[in-house]
Amino acid sequence: MSMGAYDENEHERREQKTAQIDIESDDRRGDFHGTLEFDAGDSAEALLDQFRKIKGDHAD
Repeated sequence: MSMGAYDENEHERREQKTAQIDIESDDRRGDFHGTLEFDAGDSAEALLDQFRKIKGDHAD
């Protein structure tokens, strides 16, 4: 059999194996209870200033 040729037996074997997978309760997503914090970082203007400095287009 050449590479990429269809193998009906292999296809059926994989279908049966996939059908046997059980999803247990601990595999399900849980609800998040807590807090989430993030730092928005510099303002857009500050980031543009930094970019200009890096590019050499902005004098201090």
